[in-house]
Amino acid sequence: MKTLKPETFGAYISGYPDAVKERMQQLRETIRTAVPDAIESISYAIPKYSLGKKSVWFAAYKNHIGLYPMYGMDALENEIAPYRGPKTKDSLHFLHTKPLPLPLIARIVTYKLTGQL
Repeated sequence: MKTLKPETFGAYISGYPDAVKERMQQLRETIRTAVPDAIESISYAIPKYSLGKKSVWFAAYKNHIGLYPMYGMDALENEIAPYRGPKTKDSLHFLHTKPLPLPLIARIVTYKLTGQL
């Protein structure tokens, strides 16, 4: 059976438990506030935010929400190091058992998309 790929943010979050939906909505609002000119879309079947040629994606999993790609983040490395995904080099994992660090996420996405802190 062929799996349908989501075409909108709403379609993407529709299959998740309410608590995860709320976290993804918080993440979405944080990104949209931090970089209001970023374009929201679905790419690789997950939410994507792009500004010019720069992009960030996030995806929900059973135990965490991942934020990608996180290379070239030297200016924020000390702050993001605790969130580096185990056995990954370019992703951050925000565990569902802990509050989302929304101010940090705003800084991360702003830096990733605009190059400014």
